[in-house]
Amino acid sequence: MRPARAHPLWLAFVLHRVSGVALALFLPLHFYVLSLALTAPERLDGFLTFAEQPLVKVAEFGLVFLLAVHTAGGLRLMAMEWLPWSAPQKSLAAGAVGFAVLLSGTFFLQVI
Repeated sequence: MRPARAHPLWLAFVLHRVSGVALALFLPLHFYVLSLALTAPERLDGFLTFAEQPLVKVAEFGLVFLLAVHTAGGLRLMAMEWLPWSAPQKSLAAGAVGFAVLLSGTFFLQVI
């Protein structure tokens, strides 16, 4: 019997949890920056200037990737719960990661 961590879907499990935690840590910062539009527009302008840096663009790519991975992983979990179990679950998980790479890559190409 193989350990659970050797199963290919364990990576899908880990990616879904890590992306959820990362998004949860990002949200307070996002809400803070949104609040600057109402409370301190000049500070928002400074942040938007900072956001034009290449490293920030790469971080935005990572953020979109995490969002796509988390969304695809959540859809995969809902499918596992509501649909009959099927053998190609590993292919669906790989497709979810591929979808995340495609979506975040497209976003990245638009912002550079």
